[in-house]
Amino acid sequence: MLVGTVMRKIKSRTWKKQRYFKLQEDCMTIWYKSKKAGNAHSTFSVSDVEAVREGHQSEVLLSIADEFPADRCFTLVFRGRRGNLDLVAESAEEARSWIQGMRKLIENLENMGEREKLDQWIGDWFKKADKNNDGRMNFKEVRDLLKMMNVDMNEHHAHRLFTMADKSQSGTLEDDEFVLFYKMLTQREDVLRVFQDYSSDGQKLSQTDLEDFLREEQLEGDDVQQHAKQLIERYEPSDTAKLLNAMTFDGFLMYLGSAEGSIFNPRRRGVFQDMSQPLCHYFISSSHNTYLMEDQLRGQSSMEGYIRALNRGCRCVEVDCWDGANGEPIVYHGHTFTSKILFKDVVNALGNYAFKVSEYPVILSIENHCSVEQQRVMARHLTHILGDKLLKSALGGKAPIRLPSPEDLKGKILLKAKKIGGLEETFNGMVEDSLTVEVSDEDDTAEIDEDNLHRGNLRHKPKVDLTTNHINRWSEFVLHNSRHLTRVYPSGFRTDSSNFNPQEMWNVGCQIVALNFQTAGEGMDLNDGLFRQNGSCGYILKPDFMTQAEKKFDPEMAQQRDGYQPLVLTIQVISGQQLPKVNIKEGSIVDPLVRVEIHGVPMDQANNQITDEYVLTRFNPVWYDTLRFNIHTPELAMVRFVVEDYDKTSKNDFIGQYTLPFSCIQQGYRHIHLLSKDGTSIPPSSLFVHIRITELE
Repeated sequence: MLVGTVMRKIKSRTWKKQRYFKLQEDCMTIWYKSKKAGNAHSTFSVSDVEAVREGHQSEVLLSIADEFPADRCFTLVFRGRRGNLDLVAESAEEARSWIQGMRKLIENLENMGEREKLDQWIGDWFKKADKNNDGRMNFKEVRDLLKMMNVDMNEHHAHRLFTMADKSQSGTLEDDEFVLFYKMLTQREDVLRVFQDYSSDGQKLSQTDLEDFLREEQLEGDDVQQHAKQLIERYEPSDTAKLLNAMTFDGFLMYLGSAEGSIFNPRRRGVFQDMSQPLCHYFISSSHNTYLMEDQLRGQSSMEGYIRALNRGCRCVEVDCWDGANGEPIVYHGHTFTSKILFKDVVNALGNYAFKVSEYPVILSIENHCSVEQQRVMARHLTHILGDKLLKSALGGKAPIRLPSPEDLKGKILLKAKKIGGLEETFNGMVEDSLTVEVSDEDDTAEIDEDNLHRGNLRHKPKVDLTTNHINRWSEFVLHNSRHLTRVYPSGFRTDSSNFNPQEMWNVGCQIVALNFQTAGEGMDLNDGLFRQNGSCGYILKPDFMTQAEKKFDPEMAQQRDGYQPLVLTIQVISGQQLPKVNIKEGSIVDPLVRVEIHGVPMDQANNQITDEYVLTRFNPVWYDTLRFNIHTPELAMVRFVVEDYDKTSKNDFIGQYTLPFSCIQQGYRHIHLLSKDGTSIPPSSLFVHIRITELE
């Protein structure tokens, strides 16, 4: 990789061009150029790459499978919405070198500590500004770079720090000197204040000091002494301090910036819920029009939609099937200009990716528009490709009294489809079991589009009688959803593939709330936030008042439920760190504001407050603003932090967000590591907050 390799970049069956690829000496940057492009070249960072896929695992590489063998082909999958890079090496050995090398580099990045990530991030900026590649920058170049980074500074103060960091006294800063300069410029006074409040001597935290901090601020009660020892061992960079069982300011900062110091409780990251209850007792991460990468009128259909959704923890995917040429069923959004893909390629993607992220069952929701003849082809592909993964009969050979659990169905793919003749007959009746008993109770799953749910008109299948007359109160719908599965999907009028707010559907116990995964925004932020817990396995156990018939929960009268105990969430928004510049206009500076949103039952949903809009310190702003929210149904509440660039004359620009369930919040001093609009991380951008949760008097 360091020597460089000529490979073919493939965009289509006819667009195959040679490019020279080389890993730079920093082992973080891939440089590539065309043989004919003179000095023009492109680069991308290893940190931009999410995964490496071997062989023919994209439509493009499948289209040239007859020309190039699988062992020479691979795909680099980028984070966010950047298109994938399909490559063909000159030999299988070269392909293997790049596949293994890229995976190792990605693994090294993922294992970096927060301090290493920050140093890497600062170094990346240095390389961007070092135009002549001499590894040095004078004060004017440093000043221009800081403007690019959105650092608003006093020039005299910055020059004094520049001189202090210039250890070689050359009038320029080398890369390590620039890192030192940057850290002095962005000293965390907010964290230093907390550190000194608990430090007995103002220089370090003794183990007793750290225990006091963990007990009084972080509200830890379980074996604080042992945890303090572990934190010193894990985060303290100074061996001398470790010998003294003490933590320096650098170690304290590293702890607060780590996963343990984040707002999300690490004990809720793995699978911690009971997975042996009936399927209808869980919220299930679900995708609508999974095959689409864009809008539903002219957008591209792709296997990539399925792979990305499954890798995001989605457990219910949708396939719209139509008759295709040469007897092969196709998948696309019918009667539109969206592109078409083969049904068998979709099934292959499911077989390969269904259980990479989660071992719990995947529901294949089929919109079946095929003739009986092509339905038989579908059945053949499903059985041959999926094999034992496909659930073909009731568990144990007989119909259960209740729906099976995610635990019962581990590693299984379930079919959900309308019974219009053909497909189930091809399986000699076996699929009928999986379409009815295994997927839902009472023969079918209620299907509701969002417009009808809001109007109370529920489009249902024969044995699910949910007419407006029967739903006098939402509590009856909640009760229905304690025994049956309900799927809700976006209105057909959303031609731009926008999403509704899924919270309203979760409030009434709907399990399969299908969203357009390809569309970023509030809806997907909430979905990602809810399913971030419990091992990101795609199944979240509903609160017991939504699964037990005697509870009779009504989200519009939350105060009437048994065990009602409202809570007060107090958030002090202290500061922001390394907030990215979103407006690329020269001279523009970010004016950041923070909005905290509560999503939940109607009584909770009303809360929405923002911090002071007129913040003068922009790159690392400090607020110390306190927000309070009354939470009436904490079990359903979601908390969303949004950072925007305030603009008096136009719509605010989005900077970053982070969403999590109220039940997953850690109290005390916490960092919130911001995510992009696509839901990918944007290190080292974060918010620093202090959290308290108390009972409402």
